[in-house]
Formats: sequence, C-alpha cells, structure tokens
Amino acid sequence: MIIVVGSINLDLIANVGRLPSPGETVRGSGFTTAPGGKGANQALAAARAGAKVRMVGAVGKDNFATEALALLVAGKVDLSGVGQSFASTGTALILVGADGENVIAVVPGANDSVLPGDLAKAFLAKGDVVLLQHEIPLQTVDAALDAARAAAAVTVLNTAPFRSEAAALLGKADYAVANETEFDLYGEALSLKGRDRPARMRDFAGKTGRTIVVTLGGDGVLAATPEDFLTVPALKITPVDTVGAGDTFCGYLAAGLASNLPLEQALTRAAAAGSLACLKPGAQPAIPLAADVDTALRNNAG
Repeated sequence: MIIVVGSINLDLIANVGRLPSPGETVRGSGFTTAPGGKGANQALAAARAGAKVRMVGAVGKDNFATEALALLVAGKVDLSGVGQSFASTGTALILVGADGENVIAVVPGANDSVLPGDLAKAFLAKGDVVLLQHEIPLQTVDAALDAARAAAAVTVLNTAPFRSEAAALLGKADYAVANETEFDLYGEALSLKGRDRPARMRDFAGKTGRTIVVTLGGDGVLAATPEDFLTVPALKITPVDTVGAGDTFCGYLAAGLASNLPLEQALTRAAAAGSLACLKPGAQPAIPLAADVDTALRNNAG
C-alpha cells in the first residue's frame, strides 16, 4: 500500500502567450480548472501506475472540494483519510506559457489543517511506502517520517516546494526527491560539499545513509545512494505543459518501490511517466496510465 500524506487542491489554469514580468498584465488565451495539489497528484499517479493508494489530507466544505477529489474517486484512491476543514479547499493559480513553462501561486487553505493527529488515519504497516511533500505543515511531514520509521515503512519525500526550514527533513527520508533548483538550494542550507551537483549528491548520501534523487527535466534524473550513482535519461518529447510532471514522477517512483523494482528500473519508469505527463495540459488529467508508460518504454528501446 502507498500512503500519501499531502495536499489536495483545485488548479485554476490560465494559458498565456508568454509569462508576464513583475507588474505586467498579459492577455490569456484560455482558462480551465483541474484537480491538483502535489499530494493528490502523486496519489493519482501511483494509482494509475497500478498501486493501491490511501490518501491522508483535507478539503474545505465548499464547491471546489468535489471537483478537487473527482479524479481520485475515479482512480479508486482510498479517501477515508481525507477530512473536511472550515478553511477553503486549497487552490493553485497557474499561468502556462506557450513554451510549456509555468508559474504557480498556491493558497493552502484546508491543507494547513492536516496535522500530526491525522496520521492515525494512515494505518501504517510494515512494507508500506509513505509519500510526502511540503504543501502541508512541516510538523506533520516530520511526524509522518517518524511514524513510518516506527512502522518499518519506506518513506519518499518530495522536497517541493522549497522551504529552507525543511532542510533537516531530507536526511530522515529513505528517498528524497528534488528538482535541480531545489537540490541546489537545500545543498546550501545543508552545507553539502562538492564542486558540482553530483559531488554534492554523493556527499548527502554519504553523510545521511539515504538516497537523493534529482530530476533534471528533459535531461533526465540523477540518483545518489550510499553505494552507487545512477543516471537515467528522460524521453525525448516536445512539452505542451510541464505542470504535474514532477508529481507524476514521484507517484510512479513510489509505485515502483512498492513493487520492489530495482531502483534504476523504478527511476526509468518514473522518468518516462513524467515525460508523458508533459504532453497534455493540466496536472492530474495529464498523468499517464501504466499501459501508456509501458508502450513508451518499448518504443524508446526500439
């Protein structure tokens, strides 16, 4: 079982020709809404990868809640751990440029009410994979890492969004997943040594005994374990929208680990899924099914 403790949002997405500069107004070409939130995105990705998934989080008592949960319901994610808050359902305001790049402002709302006491709804057991992010209170993330360790569960911590006060949590996770910008910032906060990113990754793995995974967008993925260093390519694509690609990667990685895949194979599969997620707009609607990933990997091998 994969237990996702994290955020649930409704994404409000505007398409623009180019992303605005500070103080600038640009004309939009389209507007859509879609379920989102890093926690919910990763839960759905793990479910579409074929895993059994339980979600622990919160939504508001408002009209956004039903839409925010719709694809998780359709994906048969166990939502018994999702509570209702008097705060509004979390929202993400997203601008997507014509080149596929984006800027995002997140309003946490009900996500800030996900507290350590809610972890009782996780029903953690030995062998579970616990997937976490930084869009809920960090005290809850910290408590979840401790609870998972006590239950002999495996932990995957996605370090997004960057929060300097969360730096110490990376070394508590079995697998920490960061994009290149986040890792560089955490590297400074943790005073990692090394002339380049791979060297600092090795320093992290050596000091903590944990695995650090760094996603590089179209350039693939790097991973440093205490014993090894891995480089995994991404699929060659022309991105439409990169929103949710990292979350898709994390969900598929968790599913691979839950299936006891070797790390390199789990990373390869996750990287392919993240690439495919860039071919459609939106976060959750773009997450590929396991069969799509299998096809892409076969075609890439040929």
